Amino acid sequence: MEVSSLPISASQRGKLISAGYTSISSLFSVSPSHLAQDLKISENEALEILRVASRRSGVDKIDQGRSRLIVNGAQRSLDMLNEEESSICITTSCSNLDDILGGGISCKEVTEIDTEGSFMVERALQIAEACAEDIKEYNSLQTKDSHACQVNKEPKDFLDNIFLFRVCSYTEQIAVVNYLEKFISEHKDIKVVIVDSITFHFRQDFEDMALRTRLLGGLAFKLMKLAKKFSLAVVLLNQVATKYSEGSFQLTLALGDSWSHASTNRIILYWNGDERYAYIDKSPYMRSASAPYAVTRKGIRNSASSKYKRVKLM
Repeated sequence: MEVSSLPISASQRGKLISAGYTSISSLFSVSPSHLAQDLKISENEALEILRVASRRSGVDKIDQGRSRLIVNGAQRSLDMLNEEESSICITTSCSNLDDILGGGISCKEVTEIDTEGSFMVERALQIAEACAEDIKEYNSLQTKDSHACQVNKEPKDFLDNIFLFRVCSYTEQIAVVNYLEKFISEHKDIKVVIVDSITFHFRQDFEDMALRTRLLGGLAFKLMKLAKKFSLAVVLLNQVATKYSEGSFQLTLALGDSWSHASTNRIILYWNGDERYAYIDKSPYMRSASAPYAVTRKGIRNSASSKYKRVKLM
């Protein structure tokens, strides 16, 4: 739910958005004094905004001026387990990579990968053609007596279900992410959301690091919410930066330590000699492991190496 829906003055809504509070949920962990400082308003005015936000979101109360929230409803742990066990994965088309990912890119989670590239429709068509071939090959393996449902897809069927949003600034990026909930509600078949890259616009001429942290935190929360609500696989592409530590320069992921907890899983792509590898750097349930893969005309496929192995990154 966005702050634009709050029954407050237009001036207050504008100040909230300018300060990085784009969603009502972003107000849940801020105190009235902190909000007053960010918006340059009185503490009483900030407290009233928080009270309005709590009522709009269904929260029972705010305790003595601090944003301590009491939310109605709970979910049984058993139901959560059953929900996780029934969750699906999106294949990468590389069985080695799927193996270390537990079956593929997991839905209801946010997965971060350190790479970046531009979208080329010609390349997408190549991969769509390969996907159509894979489906036909799978169908041919089904026996005549099999009752499995066969799916027939042409390359253009895949392209017809790929939607591209181009953004030119971090404000446009925030606007698109905020719009996704409505867009996905209208396009029920969407199962993968890719942000390429989450980093670029937030590394350009951004002097207020506190504001950048809040904006990125709001984006991360929104994407995680979308992943869970619509059972999506959300993939964020990140960049690699150079950091000086202990007398030498080392590669590190962009956006700093504050971003390190934004994703559920993190995969680092790197070269080992002449071969590409994917390494699980962070995950709450998958072990650290790496798998070789190849980028081919058909997309990501197994490399010549047939087994994945553990590789420690320096």
